[in-house]
Amino acid sequence: QVQLVESGGGSVQPGGSLRLSCAASGISIFSAYIMAWYRQAPGKQRELVASISSGGTTNYADSVKGRFTISRDNAKNTVFLQMNNLKPEDTAGYYCNRSPLRLGGFAWGQGTQVTVSS
Repeated sequence: QVQLVESGGGSVQPGGSLRLSCAASGISIFSAYIMAWYRQAPGKQRELVASISSGGTTNYADSVKGRFTISRDNAKNTVFLQMNNLKPEDTAGYYCNRSPLRLGGFAWGQGTQVTVSS
């Protein structure tokens, strides 16, 4: 049974930084999957923020390019999201999962809340 546990969220002022972690368990070959971070703000659709392939190729939404960095540690089945220069519009619940979801996503974790406000 796959379990995704996100952590590292919090409340920061604009311009601040946070580092999110996603620990995955129950995935037989974690390194084989493209993993991604998604976010969803109240009243808005879920959006893909960043993804990383097994080989380390990364992709980012235009809104976070240059500010966010996704990375992974396959030995520890963990995905990270370093978020710098945070903006109020980054406020959302952040979740990790595989990408693309159309191939069959894992069960969603509880997510971690990021709030950016002065």
